[in-house]
Amino acid sequence: MEALVSQIQSMTVLAVAIIVAVGAIGTAIGFAILGGKFLESSARQPEMISVLQTKLFILAGLLDAISMIGVGVAMLLTFNNPFLGAALAALKAAA
Repeated sequence: MEALVSQIQSMTVLAVAIIVAVGAIGTAIGFAILGGKFLESSARQPEMISVLQTKLFILAGLLDAISMIGVGVAMLLTFNNPFLGAALAALKAAA
């Protein structure tokens, strides 16, 4: 039983690390592309900077929200692991 619990916990830690890392890398790449395109488009049409800046901030908020959802899922798996609860319930039912 302890082996199953430790295996579930170790796989959960690995999954949480992957979720947070991919979210951070994806957000960083997204912000880099978004900022570069903003600078490029504002250099081409300086009169559109205020409109482009508004759209930049809206998209930046949406881009950041995606990684925050990943962090929320990672926190759920870390502190209230549904896999561990289901495994313990199945072990108690079998015993």
